[in-house]
Amino acid sequence: MESKTVRSTNNNYDMLNGSLLDKIVIFALPLAISSILQQLFNAADLAVVGRFASAEAMAAVGSNSSVISLIVSFFVGLSVGANAVIAMEIGSGHKDQISDTVHTVITISLVAGCALIFIGFFLTRPILILMAAPQNVMSLAILYLRIYFFAMPAIMIYNYGSAILRSKGDSRRPLFAMVIAGIINIILNLIFVVGFHMHVVGVALATVLSNMFSAGLILYYLMNEEEPFKLDFRKLSIKRRYLIRMMQIGLPAGLQGAVFSLSNVVIQSAVNSFGADAIAGGTAAANFDFVSYCAMNAFAQSAVTFTSQNYGARKFDRCKKVFRICMLCGIGISAAIVLVLVLFRYQVITLFTTDADVISFAMKRIMNAFVLHFLIGSYEISGGALRGMNHSLAPALISVFGTCVFRLIYVFTYIPTHHTFEQLFRVYPISWIITGTITLTVYFIVRAKEFSN
Repeated sequence: MESKTVRSTNNNYDMLNGSLLDKIVIFALPLAISSILQQLFNAADLAVVGRFASAEAMAAVGSNSSVISLIVSFFVGLSVGANAVIAMEIGSGHKDQISDTVHTVITISLVAGCALIFIGFFLTRPILILMAAPQNVMSLAILYLRIYFFAMPAIMIYNYGSAILRSKGDSRRPLFAMVIAGIINIILNLIFVVGFHMHVVGVALATVLSNMFSAGLILYYLMNEEEPFKLDFRKLSIKRRYLIRMMQIGLPAGLQGAVFSLSNVVIQSAVNSFGADAIAGGTAAANFDFVSYCAMNAFAQSAVTFTSQNYGARKFDRCKKVFRICMLCGIGISAAIVLVLVLFRYQVITLFTTDADVISFAMKRIMNAFVLHFLIGSYEISGGALRGMNHSLAPALISVFGTCVFRLIYVFTYIPTHHTFEQLFRVYPISWIITGTITLTVYFIVRAKEFSN
């Protein structure tokens, strides 16, 4: 069996030797910028319909955000398994296993994406009814979500293909694909909504077409890679061995993301009870959360990749350094983003809407939840380090309890007697503190056990 270390190329670099700080930052920044741009492009959807359509159209797009996040989070979580498995194979020198893993990963993305088109089309109305979407935006919300689901194959391919590239240190080309697709999305938004007055249909179509472009670009990159990362459509298949390994790490991460999003669906249902202005304001303010989260998640993803390679190579001291660097950088950058956005919150929110009632609800969400958003690094980054050490179940179970079970109990027991917008969003910082404390404790316990072997 061939067992050669996979060497660096122009699009990846050595994670196993030399300094770590510069490599982690260089790796994480394109990830963060890519995710932030993706969110800004999504925010552009809201801004366009909010400015050039109506508050109802903006609410229709916003009422779907939790549902979309629920589905995408599950499958993106699975892609974490692909990232970790391939990175471990690189670190341990198992070059011969990488090609089969790559083709298994891409096949899964295609199958999952196509299945979601049909599942989403038939479940759209029941889901929105279950979420208590207001009747005055129901028809627009259904229309938007059904069109959006046609983007799912492209979204899956982009995220799974990007996970393959990131596993070997290449976070730049996924960023380039996202930048170009985002520009296309904004241009199409303006053409469809402002030019042709297509409202939510135009925004949804722009999303589908721009995601198809980013997916196509990722496939092009993989088809022109050197072995063993080269994609050959003739080799597409699902190899049970690699699927199981990927699922062992990715399934808990996917379920964690899905359950996390499920709690947000429940909270979104509570937000819906305050009316269309609350939905629009809450959705606009949520973009603040996403920008901070994208920066934090980039270092969580870096923790997975760098830890996986060094854990596979049994370089435990470097694993500890990876954790420290990712934690300090992730929380530090997130805290800086929170400070800037809170200081300029009014100016930013008015980019989405000039409606006074919508702005009022947005301010309430920002000041009751977003101000402590940097706390999520305590469990996101430590959870990423645990997955890099092949421990994916523990952070998933902790997050299920801290960010889902606790929030559900809070919403169903406390909110009925304290039914205010402010009290609803205070559940977030409380759950971040609980989840972070437990995850950090488990990380240090697992690390002590693993690194003593």
